[in-house]
Amino acid sequence: MITLEEAILMGINAPRSHQRIIMQLSGELYFLYKKQKTITLEPLSETMLDEDKTSPTPDIILSNNETYETPVIIEVTRTRSVKADLKKVKALIHADDYGIVEGFVYDYNLNRWHKYHREKGDITDNPSFCEAINLDLATLL
Repeated sequence: MITLEEAILMGINAPRSHQRIIMQLSGELYFLYKKQKTITLEPLSETMLDEDKTSPTPDIILSNNETYETPVIIEVTRTRSVKADLKKVKALIHADDYGIVEGFVYDYNLNRWHKYHREKGDITDNPSFCEAINLDLATLL
C-alpha cells in the first residue's frame, strides 16, 4: 500500500489545456533532440523516473540515455497548484534517487516559470532557462 504523499507524487493531472502544453513542450524538445540534434537529453512525457520500480512520473523528463540519469524535470500546472508542484519538484531533486539537478514548474494560466536547482535553490532570474540543454524553455511555447 502506498502513502498519501506517494500517491500525490505519482498522481496525474490530465486536463486538455495541461496536456496541450506538455505536448507542445515535448514536441519542440523532441525536434531539437532527434531532428536538429542541438540538445543531448531526450524528452519523455509522463515517464517513470525509475523503470525498475514504481516511481514518480513528472510531466516531462529530460533523460541522458548514455548515463541513464534524468538531470531535468518539468511540471506543468495551473496557478493554484504551483506551490504543491514546487514542493514535489524539490522533494524529487533532494531524494537523490534520480540524479535530478534542475526542476521547472510552468504555470500556464499566468505564463510564469519557476525553477529550482539542486545546488542553487530557487532561481528567480530567468527561471525558464535550462542549463543542462542551454535553452530558454519559454521560447518553446
